[in-house]
Amino acid sequence: MKGSMEAADISVVALYFVTVMGIGFFAMWRSNKSTVSGYFLAGRSMTWIAIGASLFVSNIGSEHFIGLAGSGAASGLAVAAWELNALLLLQLLGWVFVPVYIRSQSCTMPEYLSKRYGGNRIKIYFAVLSLVLYIFTKISVNLYAGALFIQESFGWNLYLSIILLIGMTALLTISGGLVAVIYTDTVQAVFMIVGAVILMTVSLVKVGGFEELKHKYMLATPNVTEILLTNNFTNTNFCHIYPKPDSLKLLRKPSDEDIPWPGFLLGQTPSSVWYWCADQVIVQRVLAAKNIAHAKGATLMAGFLKILPMFIIVVPGMISRVLFPNEVVCINPEHCMAVCGSRAGCSNIAYPHLVMNILPVGLRGLMMSVMIAALMSDLDSIFNSASTIFTLDIYKYLRKTASSQELMIVGRVFVVFMVGISIAWVPIVVEMQGGETYLYIQEVAGYLTPPVAALFLLGVFWKRCNEHGAFCGAMIGSILGVTRLILAFVYHEPDCDQPDNRPNFIKNFHYMYFATCLFWVTGASAVVVSLLTEPPKKEHIWTTTVWAYWCKNERNVKTDYGVDVQNPADRVENDKHLIQRRNGNGKYPVDDQVEVSLLVTVSGVVVDTPDQSDVDTAMECFLDGETTLVNPPHGSKVEKKSTTSCWKCAIWFCGCSSENVGRDTACSYHLDEAECLQMLKETRKIKWILNIGLIMICSIGIFMFIYFSL
Repeated sequence: MKGSMEAADISVVALYFVTVMGIGFFAMWRSNKSTVSGYFLAGRSMTWIAIGASLFVSNIGSEHFIGLAGSGAASGLAVAAWELNALLLLQLLGWVFVPVYIRSQSCTMPEYLSKRYGGNRIKIYFAVLSLVLYIFTKISVNLYAGALFIQESFGWNLYLSIILLIGMTALLTISGGLVAVIYTDTVQAVFMIVGAVILMTVSLVKVGGFEELKHKYMLATPNVTEILLTNNFTNTNFCHIYPKPDSLKLLRKPSDEDIPWPGFLLGQTPSSVWYWCADQVIVQRVLAAKNIAHAKGATLMAGFLKILPMFIIVVPGMISRVLFPNEVVCINPEHCMAVCGSRAGCSNIAYPHLVMNILPVGLRGLMMSVMIAALMSDLDSIFNSASTIFTLDIYKYLRKTASSQELMIVGRVFVVFMVGISIAWVPIVVEMQGGETYLYIQEVAGYLTPPVAALFLLGVFWKRCNEHGAFCGAMIGSILGVTRLILAFVYHEPDCDQPDNRPNFIKNFHYMYFATCLFWVTGASAVVVSLLTEPPKKEHIWTTTVWAYWCKNERNVKTDYGVDVQNPADRVENDKHLIQRRNGNGKYPVDDQVEVSLLVTVSGVVVDTPDQSDVDTAMECFLDGETTLVNPPHGSKVEKKSTTSCWKCAIWFCGCSSENVGRDTACSYHLDEAECLQMLKETRKIKWILNIGLIMICSIGIFMFIYFSL
């Protein structure tokens, strides 16, 4: 199988690279990537089609093609439950969480927690946790999964494949920002869906249809005698070669080792709430929408697309077991090492093995492009979101006077750092969770994310939850989760033919049940501490709860000074009041010789002044970047730095063109009040259409859960 890619296949892959990279660099050239908002939020200009496609492919990375198909080969349909669960949670994102994020003017999830609870403890905690999860559950797993496919196709070294793959992805992300990511994701979604549907169709025809597949899957076992005769193994034992009796069900009995239904509903669902409603990778795309209608339309589109993975990824994994049981279902660790190089199991090769053995020349190249599309789409999404969190929530907190140019460069350098750490973690991924990559991701997330989900749900739905309660709950939950994660690595699951001597609380306590305990312990702790301490200040709940969105009065929004913020002239007067008040308290003194000009947004157009300070002042940060120094203080000199051609090219590549330096301050990526309310407006007709779509997608999801679980 290895090295069987032919010239026609390689030509298809090359054409794919040229197309995607061309579109990415075109988007990079056309987009306003020299500003914080342009690079990290795509200028808030994306439509529902582009965002919906980007949401889908940002989630369906190479670990899905490798992991979902591998779990389908090993244990049947059960793994598809995560996809149907996501279908429902995406609508929770669009109808509840995104309106709150827009109303609170939050650009990153740590920033939302800071606005909701106050202080910086929770903000920094969540920012660091997000970056850890990106490195250990997303980037490293994607690199391994994509490189495994290339290794199976070309016979290349695993780490050489990783380095080559990551180079182009990082190049596109570092240079283009979120606009390039979303546009290339849209193209990759087409490649991905078309290629996967072709493989599903060809493979289903080969086994005789879906009903025949269900019958043959339950009989798909390796020929132990043939394997032992053709290989000189010292170990003649075998284990885990028979399909499980309930392999064709989604939700299974409470004692099931894969998906116990109580653990999935009560423990796994909160973990999924974190991913779909509070993970920067997902939320950042929706926040790039033109308005709330486009945001909801994007989650509906992504929800309908999430029906596909069960059929285009899980089912082909099951077919691979039927057609190639001697390779996909290795009989013991020694056989597994000979087949795929991992003692834990070889189910991860199910999808690439199917591609390389049943597709004709040319289509194999198309599927190779699909796998690379999945890898690049997931990685570029993670790179952009992780750099957003680090730059805006950690670095900017540590260095409050950082300019836009500095933030742009720091964000890109941090991508390089993450890549190095992720590559070093790949060997751990290879041996975790019995060789099932997708279950490794869910297990690690199940130990770390339930406390975060509890904080977001309490913050959005319960006004009484305060910073003390949230922080105490987060610390209790995180300590328990990290302890359990460390124990899982220390007491590693033994080879299948060896006795399991792990402690009972590790061996018999399913990670989903542990996630259930984490979620409810965190929530209960936060509630108790919040009730025993002072309630949160009004400024922390005014725009950061779902009630603030549902109960908003768009026609008469007043500031603390009784000024209608939707009137530009009144907004100017209001800003002057704010300046005088702050200056009167001595917090933000303004030099008498500095002329301050207020920017006014009229019909969506920002009226700017010709000159602007290159350094963010306290006034700029206080007013979210809507002030500008027209004339510098008397006696000050403006130095013009000469730059070489090489340095100018580097600055352009990083998106920091000299003419834009200083124009977009480090604080100016937020909306003003009028723009925020305008984004939340929906016409009656659009609202009806979106709500009908919501009912349809939720009904489909619930029906499929019930139908495939009975």
